[in-house]
Amino acid sequence: MREDNFNENAVKERKMGARKAGFKKKVCKFCQGSAPADYKNPDMLRRYITERGKILPARITGTCAKHQRALNREIKRARVLAYLPFEKK
Repeated sequence: MREDNFNENAVKERKMGARKAGFKKKVCKFCQGSAPADYKNPDMLRRYITERGKILPARITGTCAKHQRALNREIKRARVLAYLPFEKK
């Protein structure tokens, strides 16, 4: 009888412990009042590209769709004007 009670408690604990504790929704830094994306500010744009030079997706950075499109545009402008590299080797 004791084993049955133990198994039921273990199953309940596993079900309740399956959720991740402390998940925090990412917010768009540009919507919060930060400076807008600008191709003349490569230090700010570097936070949104990988060390290999790829643009990070919005699900990773937390930017909204509107500002992700603007960010992509500004990163591409900065690359053409040689403020940012196209790729790092």
